[in-house]
Amino acid sequence: MDFKASSETATKHSMLVCCKLYISESRNFLALDSIEQAANLNRETVIINKFKDSAYNRVRYTLVSYVVHGNGNGETYSPLQEAVLAMVEAAYGSINLELHSGAHPRLGVVDHICFHPLAQASLDEAARVAKMVAADIGNKFEVPVFLYEAAHPNGKALDTIRRELGYFQPNFMDNQWAGWALPEILVEKPDEGPTNVARARGIVVIGASPWVTTFNVPLVTSDVSAARRIARMSSARGGGLPGVQTLALVHGEESMEIACMLLDPNLVGADRVQSQVERLAAEEGMDVEKGYFTDFSPEMIFEIYMKLVSSG
Repeated sequence: MDFKASSETATKHSMLVCCKLYISESRNFLALDSIEQAANLNRETVIINKFKDSAYNRVRYTLVSYVVHGNGNGETYSPLQEAVLAMVEAAYGSINLELHSGAHPRLGVVDHICFHPLAQASLDEAARVAKMVAADIGNKFEVPVFLYEAAHPNGKALDTIRRELGYFQPNFMDNQWAGWALPEILVEKPDEGPTNVARARGIVVIGASPWVTTFNVPLVTSDVSAARRIARMSSARGGGLPGVQTLALVHGEESMEIACMLLDPNLVGADRVQSQVERLAAEEGMDVEKGYFTDFSPEMIFEIYMKLVSSG
């Protein structure tokens, strides 16, 4: 069935899915160019934003396209599937995880792919796209894939999977991640793909969830232990702010960042996170800079998408 021909323009623009694709590279411009060229081959998927960080040696692409269903047969189609797979293939063809290092944890060249519903699309529809992409990556590239939240049969949380896989444990200088240092045969069976890990590619986690806001707060310090205390006491896990996950990361000389995921930004927003970090940092005798969002809001992403497809 030709889903593209059967979908109406209005439906395309009301049933949208946003994909955030995290790749372990930001310093190799030829690799990034290859990945972006692959994305641009798909005219129905729009790159809304790109966020790269040299210290973390990591890039995130924010993409949007529509999702539609077949006539009564339950099948799902989204151009995101083709676009993401093309970018993944380009990433695997140009990046070797064994040669990668950075101040941000990662499990693979393609480290994390998350899908969020936009406009009138549902979380279930975002999860369907996530599972299709996961199956393709596992089968085509023979990379182990772990699913999370709405894409997982039991709704397993992302941070639970990461802890089980050793994601948060640096393997170089106590604050850096370099090469592949985990077992090549996985104890946990992946949801897609083999149990053997190719060291050059690693593992990928893929999921679907309601919107998650990412917000980083810079600290003027080189005291890793103090920054980790602040991160822990700012997080829900450490008895701090509900719905907030944090990580203390080195971000250049005399600089750290409290990298935050706000799982329910309507409950706890960036202002509360900023205030909490400032209070805790004052107790440690360190200065705090103004935090920043690493991506646009879902409303702004929708607005940018509509403008781009209208002008196209």
